Amino acid sequence: MNINLTLLSQAMAFAIFIWFTVKFVWPPLMRAIENRQKTIADGLAAGERGKSELELASHRSADVVRDAKQRAAEIIAQAEKRASEIVEEAKSAAKDEGGRILTGAKAEVEQEVFRARETLRQNVADLALAGAAKILRREVDAKTHADLLASIKAEL
Repeated sequence: MNINLTLLSQAMAFAIFIWFTVKFVWPPLMRAIENRQKTIADGLAAGERGKSELELASHRSADVVRDAKQRAAEIIAQAEKRASEIVEEAKSAAKDEGGRILTGAKAEVEQEVFRARETLRQNVADLALAGAAKILRREVDAKTHADLLASIKAEL
């Protein structure tokens, strides 16, 4: 056994092994590594996009909440304003109704006063007639003295 021949055959076998590895084993390994690198890069990019979208969604949700609070405050203000308007309308309607009731009551009182005056005039005329009858000791006929009684009523 010659060391040179062994060394030469081992070098030749190693060269064939390297050529075989470069030709058939290395390309699939490189493709797998590149695919894995691409998948990792895509995942990192997606993570960054997700992070930025999360921030954007957070800002949007804060804006929506702020707008909702502002809208709620506007609705409450409008409701309070409408409640005040309703109270003022009710006060005005009550005041108007009170005025109508007061006017009606005054008219009724005036009618009652007028009736009372008429009744009083009639009673005074009857008393005057009775007094005159007693004074004259005879009964005065109301039909014959209607003009006289009417003038007495008008004077009272």
